[in-house]
Amino acid sequence: MSGTPITEDTATQALPMRLFRGAADKRHAKRMQEQLELVEQGLLEHLRFASRVADAPARYLAEAGGKRIRPMLTLLTSELGDGPNDLVRRAAQAVEITHLASLYHDDVMDDARLRRGVPAAQTVWSNSVAILAGDLLFARASTLVSGMGEEAILLQARTFERLCLGQLHETVGPEPGEDPMQHYLQVLADKTGALISTAARMGVLFSGAPAAYADAVTEYGEGIGVAFQLIDDVIDLSPKAEQTGKRAGTDLRAGVVTMPLLLLRDRAANGDAEAAALGARIDAGVDRIAAGEDPALLDPEVDALRAHEVTAETEAVARQWAADAVAALDALPKSTVKRGLERMAESIVSREG
Repeated sequence: MSGTPITEDTATQALPMRLFRGAADKRHAKRMQEQLELVEQGLLEHLRFASRVADAPARYLAEAGGKRIRPMLTLLTSELGDGPNDLVRRAAQAVEITHLASLYHDDVMDDARLRRGVPAAQTVWSNSVAILAGDLLFARASTLVSGMGEEAILLQARTFERLCLGQLHETVGPEPGEDPMQHYLQVLADKTGALISTAARMGVLFSGAPAAYADAVTEYGEGIGVAFQLIDDVIDLSPKAEQTGKRAGTDLRAGVVTMPLLLLRDRAANGDAEAAALGARIDAGVDRIAAGEDPALLDPEVDALRAHEVTAETEAVARQWAADAVAALDALPKSTVKRGLERMAESIVSREG
């Protein structure tokens, strides 16, 4: 079964056009769009395998589309140097393939039903096939990086390690005495921030940009990665199913810990009776759903949590992470590139799906 074909709007047009404004910037957007199209073409070529059995599942999520934020970031930061070249595009493809690989594994572990508007891979084939497809993609990403030098190989390996640690810590949960909020933010930094920061750093490394810019864009990438996931926590509660591609409160109903829920529990622990009552109803509902009851039973609690102050507070925390990420760019000169990075941060915290 093949996924929904990638369209220019989903992959190679919408994001660049949002990041650049004005006549000069629009020309820049067109160049970025052309480069992103080249990355896209190569991406699908790199996801061809000798086995026909492997091809369909391995290409499935790539063909389902996506925002391509990570490759776009690699292309954009490369313009702090000489701009996109073969190595920059190769790095962008390796980062995106690594991201796609992680999605296969995440969906199996979360028992997800949908991904990018199509049935999750394990529902089309099986858990085993989806896991192996993810493994194939991790291997292919490593192959791409293997010829790019020791620094790139080490960066890819450390990023992969952080992805695994983030997933492991999320699965096990905080240790006794560990601050649940700090634990959660570290999980987000490892699972999402690590790869986005690597995408940004790769663009600097392979474009001849000043080495001093590498740490700045790395810190920026990690910050917008955490902001991205915090906004996802807000979006999870959104009733706009046509934008999110899933039912409002999907994570909540599945018992997944999110920032609004952590903030609610914190208020309850500090004597907020209303927060404690809502938290208790959510916990009871999650247990009933896990026992086989209709997930719709939590509809009132999803609505209540969406309207609660903790959800607005989560959005405010996300915006602070994005603002801190932008502040890390102070080392960069004023330019179209810097403006594009600033707008990317804003687009992440302003999105609704």
